[in-house]
Amino acid sequence: MERIIGREKEQQILRDCVNSSRPEFLVVYGRRRIGKTYLIKNYFDGKFSFYATGVFGKRNRQQLQAFNVALHEFGDSDKSSPKNWFEAFARMKQILSKDTVRRDPVSKKRVVFLDEVPWMNSPNSDFKAALDLFWNGWASTQNDILLIVCGSATSWILKNILYDRGGIAHRITKKIHLGPMNLKECEAYLKFKQIDIPRHQTVEYYMFFVGVPYYYSLLDRRMSLAQNVNELLFSKDGALHNEFVFLFRSLFKNYERHIQVIRALNESESGLTREELDNIMPDITGGTLDRILKELIECDFIRKYNCFAKKTRGAIYQIIDPMLLFYLKYVERESRTGWLSFVGSNEYNSWCGDAFEVVCLLHVDQIKQVLGISGIETEEYSWRSRKKKGGAQIDLLIDRKDKTITICETKYHSKKFELSSKYSEDLANKRQVFIEETKTRKAVNIVMITSYGLTDSSNRHMITNEITEDQLFV
Repeated sequence: MERIIGREKEQQILRDCVNSSRPEFLVVYGRRRIGKTYLIKNYFDGKFSFYATGVFGKRNRQQLQAFNVALHEFGDSDKSSPKNWFEAFARMKQILSKDTVRRDPVSKKRVVFLDEVPWMNSPNSDFKAALDLFWNGWASTQNDILLIVCGSATSWILKNILYDRGGIAHRITKKIHLGPMNLKECEAYLKFKQIDIPRHQTVEYYMFFVGVPYYYSLLDRRMSLAQNVNELLFSKDGALHNEFVFLFRSLFKNYERHIQVIRALNESESGLTREELDNIMPDITGGTLDRILKELIECDFIRKYNCFAKKTRGAIYQIIDPMLLFYLKYVERESRTGWLSFVGSNEYNSWCGDAFEVVCLLHVDQIKQVLGISGIETEEYSWRSRKKKGGAQIDLLIDRKDKTITICETKYHSKKFELSSKYSEDLANKRQVFIEETKTRKAVNIVMITSYGLTDSSNRHMITNEITEDQLFV
């Protein structure tokens, strides 16, 4: 087994489950390719009391046949395939009840890992009912049992496990929502793959591939970033050329509607409110749209945030996945036949600026840590001025309980950024318009987040703090 890169919080949850003195039911979920199976298998070194995985796109009989193979591997002597899932779980229970069952060498827990459970639950299957009975009727009474269920089909996991209206949702003891790696973890992963690059280029990799481990595993260390992007995304035979549709199809039932929502959001860089989405897509009913938005958030494709002036209403939904944004703008539309000719152009520099802003939005915890406010309760907002002329827009502001509001301004640049008089005036106007329109009585400061910092300039007096991209790797 390979070592786990990063994922410290998730590994701590696994440690807590293993060392617990009670039965544990752990649900692991997240978008496809994010490394769920890798994390669990490598943490336990592949040594489980029982392990089985669902098979994509197969019917109930074939799922049971695959489960039967796992039963044999772990010591079941019955050669016939289970007739239904109740029998399958009963035979698994017999394996787990044997004195010879494999246990965790330290805690002595019996660790059961059921991977891709949404695939096991094929149409007209009794899998869900059998899983409920297995846990509620037996496993929940065994203090040395750790049951781990995992799946990429987020809509199924949310509906049938986490938000189930039956008895199983209230029995879940722990959950891991596995999201993209952060910059620090990606840097470690790249070094693990022997791709030795400066941090500025690691940020650029993140602009394309976010923190999805599978995407990084495809990189060819002999190629530059531009060459890898060209080969993986723009080449007709590239491993990620058709990733967009394949990704959504594997995650969601009726995935076409999820794509419809993503396309609508893609038309607005600053995002759309729930009411605006309703007007754009009247064919998707309210309850269905709410579910789709929740599932897209759980997969880290979009974010939901409030406008500072409307803290309790008017939430805005915005795409927060750089890979999706890049794919929709350049790959799918075929506005570029390749990426190599694009590098260095004005359009490229503009895209980098937008992508860097998204990277910063994904690293708010790191920004707070650098500012020394990790221990202060905060809320993050956006803000739009009501003025049509002379107004302003803030994509990220941090509202702090210490009576301070921090406006975050991002700037991607290939060298230190010079704060010109004009730019300084714009920042001063943005701050003043915000204070006047919101009538806030809190202190308002401005933080500049740049690639390499700011040059020495008399205009720096507008900036309370500055953060470089290097500091986002904390």
